[in-house]
Amino acid sequence: MSLSSARTRALAGAIMATAMVAAGLLVSPSTTLGAVDSLTADPLLFGLVVAGLYLVRPLLAWPTTPLAAVVGYGFGAAVGLPIALLGVVVTVLPVFVAARWLSADNAAASETTPHTRDPAPENEGDRSRLLERAGDAVARYYETAGPLRGVTASRLAPIPSDIATCAAAVSGVSLRQFVVGTVIGEFPWTTAAVVVGASAATVTSSGIGELGVVFSLVCAAAALVLLAGPAYGTVRRERRPGPDETENAGRSADS
Repeated sequence: MSLSSARTRALAGAIMATAMVAAGLLVSPSTTLGAVDSLTADPLLFGLVVAGLYLVRPLLAWPTTPLAAVVGYGFGAAVGLPIALLGVVVTVLPVFVAARWLSADNAAASETTPHTRDPAPENEGDRSRLLERAGDAVARYYETAGPLRGVTASRLAPIPSDIATCAAAVSGVSLRQFVVGTVIGEFPWTTAAVVVGASAATVTSSGIGELGVVFSLVCAAAALVLLAGPAYGTVRRERRPGPDETENAGRSADS
């Protein structure tokens, strides 16, 4: 991936993530999911409403774990887990496809736009440098970790789901690697949320809040362990002397 392409992809992901976070601030999941409690007496209607919530979740930037808790509350742990995992995959796919499409369009536009432009204002230059650093960081992350490992670790880490999705989309991760990494990384979070929902006396939208800080730290530690191997290999390669340095060292020793 070229540096200019990485910058453009980072810009596209930042725009999409900002828009979704703003939408999530306007529509709280607490009120919406609280109204679902009265529908549990009708499993079919409850299932249709939950499916609708998973479909509209990307537009509102809600986290996925509250929905998994609602699924566990309505269907129980055994039936709710596969439904919630399927819901996670379905709800992140539109974000992934949209971010990939937007970044591809922006990359094509940047390649066809002449590079001779008037000097940008200072504030635009600061934003450009910030996006450059973000794009470089995302590119280095996936280059070091690899697509599947990178997606899995980003799902295990306690960071917003849609930010991880946008980062994977603009980094050229394939759809298959994205889906597999999402299922593996989201499995602990989804399982815990479904169990919490199944044991609740009433439907809750607090989701991860009830899972506790300890569980969040455990998942974060698992993500770090998953990335430890690639990070160590990268550090070793960077510190390993090149052929010219080795030859010069040998000549100095002989002299």
